Amino acid sequence: MGAIFDLGVRLAVALQGLGTWLKLPMEFFSFLGTEYFFLALLPALYWCVDATVGLRVGVMLLLGSSVNDFFKLAFHGPRPYWYSSQVKGYASETSFGAPSGHAQISTGVWGMLAASVKKGWAWVVAAVVVFLIGLSRLYLGVHFLHDVLVGWLIGALLLWLVLRFWAPVAGWARKLSLGSQVLAAFLGSLALILLEAIPYLWLKWSNWQPPQAWAQYAGQALTLSGAFTSAGTLFGLLVGLAGLNRLGSFSAGGLLWKRIVRYVLGLVGVLVFYLGLSFLFQLIAPDAEALLPFILRYVRYTLVGAWVSFGAPWLFLRLKLAERA
Repeated sequence: MGAIFDLGVRLAVALQGLGTWLKLPMEFFSFLGTEYFFLALLPALYWCVDATVGLRVGVMLLLGSSVNDFFKLAFHGPRPYWYSSQVKGYASETSFGAPSGHAQISTGVWGMLAASVKKGWAWVVAAVVVFLIGLSRLYLGVHFLHDVLVGWLIGALLLWLVLRFWAPVAGWARKLSLGSQVLAAFLGSLALILLEAIPYLWLKWSNWQPPQAWAQYAGQALTLSGAFTSAGTLFGLLVGLAGLNRLGSFSAGGLLWKRIVRYVLGLVGVLVFYLGLSFLFQLIAPDAEALLPFILRYVRYTLVGAWVSFGAPWLFLRLKLAERA
């Protein structure tokens, strides 16, 4: 792998040699591939544009995050600025490098948006954005070339799988009782956690030690917290959707001012669960890498997901900010 890493270092140095004037635009494109951007986009789509599109983007995002965390732990590779002092780290990352989460997840999410629009220009826009996101990660010194290429490949494969099996899986789920839907969602989220636990426990039990050159970074990268984040959010999202469907769905359309109020009000609820429970649970269990904090993290993100798919729409209906579909 040394030759591949060295090639990636040379490419990063060459890109950074083009000048610091590129730093700001590269940071912008990198932001378009972050989970923060997608987590702001998901509620906007679900509450204010099209609930079906929002749900698909949400599932794509959360599955992509889980798969990416699994491969990062399985490959446990460095980032360019960890590996070589020649590369400037214009961004700070705490996870392992390969595959690039920005490249993989943006491929899935922007591809899902293009598939929902069903227009050729949408695929062109998505391809350009995904390419620039990947390029930005190389310039910022946080990914090798092979990290980005593998991320694009995994993201495209996962997108194809979700598009291919969405209809049959959704049709199967609709035939289940509410209790069976909740159980299926919980078992699915548990499977995601167990998937990531395999490489995590292997690294722990084998007493894996990173090379001394980047050991200071690898310690914080070996964590299972991302598994409980993605799995809990997905469980809450699906359970909330099942509950809302039993009560009667809502329409994401309506007057512009109502859509804006829905978005602002909904985000307030997200922050209450996200920040409020974070503060409370840290008081209860401050040690991040232990069973109880992992369980509390799962509960916290379950409530965030359920608020997005059920709590907020229910409140919108009660306040007459939305109509039933």
